[in-house]
Order: sequence, then C-alpha cells, then structure tokens
Amino acid sequence: MIAILELGGGWLHSDVNAFFKQTRLMLPSITDVSVDGAQNAPGHDVDADSEVALDIQVAATAYSVATGKSAKIRMYWTNDMAKGIRAATADGCDVCSISWGSDEALWGVATAMDIEAAAVAATSAGMVVFAAAGDNDSSDGGPTPADVDVPSSCPHVIGCGGTTKTQRSETVWNNDPGNPSGEGTGGGFSTIFKPLPDWQIGAPNGPGRMVPDVSANADPNTGYKVVVRGKWQPIGGTSAVAPLYAGLFASFGTKLAL
Repeated sequence: MIAILELGGGWLHSDVNAFFKQTRLMLPSITDVSVDGAQNAPGHDVDADSEVALDIQVAATAYSVATGKSAKIRMYWTNDMAKGIRAATADGCDVCSISWGSDEALWGVATAMDIEAAAVAATSAGMVVFAAAGDNDSSDGGPTPADVDVPSSCPHVIGCGGTTKTQRSETVWNNDPGNPSGEGTGGGFSTIFKPLPDWQIGAPNGPGRMVPDVSANADPNTGYKVVVRGKWQPIGGTSAVAPLYAGLFASFGTKLAL
C-alpha cells in the first residue's frame, strides 16, 4: 500500500480515469485520509493540483508497469508532515511518498527533528519514506547558496534527486549552471543532521548528512505527462522522483527488512 502525503491541492477522479484510460494501465484504488482536518480540495491552486496529480499518476504507473496490477494508494491530507507520516505508519502502509518540502532554514531544528522522529518510527515499522530533494539547485530557494531540503535531509528519509534523461544519456538535472537558486536538483549537506552518518562514510565529505540518496528523471524538458484539470501537460521536478521510487518499492510486495 502506497501512502502519499499532501499539504495542499487536490485530485479529480476524471483526471485519474483519463490518464489510465489513455495509458492502458491499471486504474489505482485511491482512498483520501484527513489527518488533521485537511481535505482533498481541487480547484483552488493549479500548482498544488498539478503536484497532487503528478504524485498519484507517477506512483500508480510505476506500480502498474512493475506488477501488472492496480496500485492501492492512501492520500494523507495534512498541515503537519510529521503527523502525516505517523498516520501512514499506523495504517500499515509499505511506502510513503512526500513531494513537498523546503530548505532547512525555513523549517527550523525542532520541526525537522520531529519529522525525523516520525521517519525513525516509520522505518522501525517497515515503511520506507521517500522525499523530493527540491528543484532550486544548491540553495533550495533559501537565503544561502548552500542548503538542503527537509524532509529529504532527514537521515531516515530517502532523499530523491533529479536527472536529465534522454534515450542516449542521463546527467545531473541543472538547467541554470552557475545559479545556486536556478532550476535543477536540490542537494548538498545538512546543517541540522550532523555529523555525516556512518552509512555515508567514504562519500564526499561535508558537515552533515548528504542529499540526495537516489535520483531519476526530473527535468521538465524530459519529464512526465500527466492529466491536470482535464488537460495533458508535461511536469518535472524531484516531486516526480519520490512517487516513482515509492511505486517501484511498493511493487516488491514486502515491507522493509530490519
């Protein structure tokens, strides 16, 4: 079972039906879960709705292509990411995809630590948590040229970075070379979660946990076509990578072995 956390926006049955009819893949089973009063609310914010559509359609596609079966997805609507992770853990979900996030400076230490604590409990219960690494290069859109994205920087979350992938090559996604706040994959070293964890020893040295852990196609120019409000549109970003890995890992059919 795939958990997807959403902090806004909404999805339409008609969009999901149109996507899976056109792609001839198995239509997913989707259940909305309100964690703290937040609800599936499409129609108010096109960017947020696009995010939600991307999450559902990519995760369910990855699962369907890998298994030939219909994905079971639970959409967790929340204003508090840690609460959302805990709710998905309590419901016994196998994987959790989070495409929302922002730089560490905006979250603050206490909130980041609460999200990490929720991820620790999720991992202990066998649920794998994936999170987007951000789409604004090394600054993650923050006030300094080097910052990373929470929740992807949490040590018990798998940070999902982005590439530019064509039929002939795959390279780091960076559409604005030299611009630390341009359009490209987030990544770098955490200033909250220090020192470098044992399992990253031997990697390029930095002050703390390194992000990302995995990567996949995220460049909008080589990205994903989804249906949003009845129209097909190309979307990219590391927001596509988290649900992609969530769908693939859910296809394994077993929980995380500790």
